[in-house]
Formats: sequence, C-alpha cells, structure tokens
Amino acid sequence: MATGETGFDDVTFDLVSVQYHALKAGHDYGQYVRDADNAGRTDIADFFRKVMDEDSARARQCHEFIKELSGSSESGPAVS
Repeated sequence: MATGETGFDDVTFDLVSVQYHALKAGHDYGQYVRDADNAGRTDIADFFRKVMDEDSARARQCHEFIKELSGSSESGPAVS
C-alpha cells in the first residue's frame, strides 16, 4: 500500500481526513439548525439535520474501516 508524506498509508490518512471533516461539519451544522429554527424555517432546519445525519453516518463508516485496517498490515505507521 502506498505511503504518503504523513508516514501512514494513504488510505488510512484519507479515511481519517474524511472522518475529521464529517465530524467537524456535524458540529457546525448544529449552529445552522439553530439559525434556521430561529428564522422559523423548519424545512431548512430539517434539511440541515438530514445533512448532519449523513455526515454522522459517514464518520461512523470511516471509523469502521479504520478499525478494520488497524487490525491488518495495511494500516499504521510506515515501516522504512
């Protein structure tokens, strides 16, 4: 498996990156939901909740893949 500049294989790094961004976005979406609710736009608040749920599912799937890879020789620090 290819190793990137991080010292970890590219696939693991990519999964961690997607997981991080999905979790970060989920945090931000909470504010968007509140903003839409405060504006009386429950339709938009519901949309943001849906997006938040999708990112949460994405983060969970990344976590499962990372767990799967960490039990194999396909993930972890690069061996020189």
